[in-house]
Amino acid sequence: MTTVGSVWQISHLDLIVRMVLAVVLGGLIGLERELNNHAAGFRTHILVCLGSATIMLLSEYGFSDFVNEPNVRIDPSRLAAQVVSGIGFLGAGAILRNGSVIKGLTTAASVWLVAAIGLSVGAGFITGALVCTFLVLISLYLLNKWEKHFLRHRRTHEIEIMINEHPGFLSLVTSRFGEQGIQVTNLKMMPGSESSLVSGNTENTPMMHLIFSLRCPKHEKLLAAYEQIAALDIVVRMEAANFIFHKKVA
Repeated sequence: MTTVGSVWQISHLDLIVRMVLAVVLGGLIGLERELNNHAAGFRTHILVCLGSATIMLLSEYGFSDFVNEPNVRIDPSRLAAQVVSGIGFLGAGAILRNGSVIKGLTTAASVWLVAAIGLSVGAGFITGALVCTFLVLISLYLLNKWEKHFLRHRRTHEIEIMINEHPGFLSLVTSRFGEQGIQVTNLKMMPGSESSLVSGNTENTPMMHLIFSLRCPKHEKLLAAYEQIAALDIVVRMEAANFIFHKKVA
């Protein structure tokens, strides 16, 4: 029987405080992800942080009745180790790939960090959890703004266009980028794997698959160019970050 004040016991008040604190800290990080429309948002981060804290509390205090058993060895870090390795499946679900562009790595990292914060809160390492949350919020919010401002002239955007092969088709597309002051840094061309009808023609027209790498500091100009290109009759499909267009053929 363990004595009162044993390291293997925790009061109900301390238990509630730690679990509520895990919800608050996880929610703060999740709120920033939610406001920026990322895959893992407010509730996901809360659940991960609360779950990690609960597992840590279970590992520390859930088996206190067996501490004095001669054949039982208590190791509070065993369940925590499984959380650290097992949380990867949630992070993998937040990572998306569109062509050569990979999105969601930061959100996956934030989910992993929230699990660490939950474990810290559950273990009573409150100062470490608070400092970690503060630094994560600075990284996600303030450093994100600084990064966008500092790299605004160096950021490369990629767009894939499926287009009907037509005389002068390349100049029709590139001229729309030029009108918006967008620099084409790289271009890949390959035959399309499908065919489509052009302007009501009854004959199948060969297609080309174009992949443009672009440099443009202003997102509004990119969207304007995308809309102009999508309006061309010879364009069948376009895919870029935050922009997808598929022509409906009657």
